[in-house]
Amino acid sequence: MKKKNLVCIVCPNGCDAEVLMEDGSEIKILSIDGCTCDKGKEWVEQELTHPMRTIASGIPVEQGDFKLVSVRTDAPIPLGKIFDVMTVIKRRRVKAPVNIGDILVPNPAGTACNIIATRNVKFTE
Repeated sequence: MKKKNLVCIVCPNGCDAEVLMEDGSEIKILSIDGCTCDKGKEWVEQELTHPMRTIASGIPVEQGDFKLVSVRTDAPIPLGKIFDVMTVIKRRRVKAPVNIGDILVPNPAGTACNIIATRNVKFTE
């Protein structure tokens, strides 16, 4: 058996979770202690078996009142896909105008998310 400690990030409580797992190539959770809510237990299980992350970045804008538009994923992606998605974002350029919520990159690197704008950028000449 193997023990792992995590600090839950689901809510402001920051519970200290202690996980007891079976040794082996596949992760098998035997118990989760220390979380004060069920959401914390769900997060711990996901973090150990299928970690997910969101990304925030920027994309250059041509002819805009800002040279960069802030962007983020509209859903979490698998941790192992972050570098693939960032490569797609780095190669992208857009033209103004850009509005909050615009999908600037659909399904980057085959993920089930979109890259969306998080600020407005007006057109300038």
